[in-house]
Amino acid sequence: MTLKVCKFGGSSLANSGQLQKVRQIVASDADRRFIVPSAPGKRSKSDQKITDLLYLCHDHARQSVAFDEVFGLIRQRYLEIAEELDLGIDIGRHLDGIADDIACGATYPGDTGASGDEKYARAYAASRGEFLCGLLIADLLGITFVDASEVVHFDADGMLDSHHTHAALSSRLKGLDRAVIPGFYGSMPDGRIQTFSRGGSDISGALVARSAEAVLYENWTDVSGLLMADPSVIENPRAIETVTYRELRELAYMGATVLHDEAIFPAREAGIHVNIRNTNEPEAPGTTIVPNANAPKSRTLISGIAGRRDFTVIALDKALMNREIGFGRRLLGVLESHDISYEHTPTGIDTMSVVLADAELEGKTDAVLDEIRRVCQPDSLEVYPHMSLIATVGRGMAKHPGIAARLFGALAED
Repeated sequence: MTLKVCKFGGSSLANSGQLQKVRQIVASDADRRFIVPSAPGKRSKSDQKITDLLYLCHDHARQSVAFDEVFGLIRQRYLEIAEELDLGIDIGRHLDGIADDIACGATYPGDTGASGDEKYARAYAASRGEFLCGLLIADLLGITFVDASEVVHFDADGMLDSHHTHAALSSRLKGLDRAVIPGFYGSMPDGRIQTFSRGGSDISGALVARSAEAVLYENWTDVSGLLMADPSVIENPRAIETVTYRELRELAYMGATVLHDEAIFPAREAGIHVNIRNTNEPEAPGTTIVPNANAPKSRTLISGIAGRRDFTVIALDKALMNREIGFGRRLLGVLESHDISYEHTPTGIDTMSVVLADAELEGKTDAVLDEIRRVCQPDSLEVYPHMSLIATVGRGMAKHPGIAARLFGALAED
């Protein structure tokens, strides 16, 4: 039997109705054996995410401000889900314990908070959204609950211990037919809870997929895969059927936000295909992310278009620049000395430009320009602020004549 890992995002778990959809999705395919949930997300635009409410509870507690009202919203959400789904788990008991833990600044279950370690107390509070949701889903599906703190490990510096995690997950999952493993968090060597950055449940899902040797990692969200363009800019853009990890990295770098390639690196490393699906439209095929080596031939020349604003271009001109050995190194050395990362370096025979994010230059522009003049001695030095970058990504572009003409023609028309 093949094996699939399913990660469900916050929008897929916002209320009992969404959890019923999750149950139907899992029940429809016996290969969907390991489930990785996020914390419940917003039920409407005016609603709040459970994780945000937990952070707020922690902040109140650290300032010795009562957080009963805020935690009451959390309690109500989980109790409503459990009641509406007629679950047998006593989720109220877990909620009571978590409220006590947050109040005392605990960094793991049962901790007295005596260490006063606010960083890990905050991480512990935030992680409880996934923990509680995992308990509900395990009860709903009638399968084993595996606490992520037992199988996802961070090192003493708070960084993911990939080797230890892989060994722990592989060992634990090998003996289970089906299980729920909450996303977003794990544990430090001393037992304190540590979390990934926001969106960390995607990482958790990829870790589980790798360790379970899954054939497919399904990432369920509220959109039917990746779109070829930003729907806030382009009306009704087409969905991308298949995209390579390399193309995904380019699109994510340029602003596509459904899924970041770094969040699924463990799956990429293991060559596992990732399928982005819509919980609300489970019949839609979504977008499949595949390794570069065995990517099918794309039916479209362009896989996707993305863009980012707020860039500055510094353009230099100097006669016989091409004969001046080390010119590029000196220019980039100026940026390095000011701790500035650059994006691109277009060049010509006597010209060289550097594209930088505006944020990198903040408060440094004059000093950087003065040093460039001193070190590089250009004939002219121009600065072009408020620039945007547009990226077009596609496997068939390089071998198809006329693509560049069509792209620049479209820009000229606008």
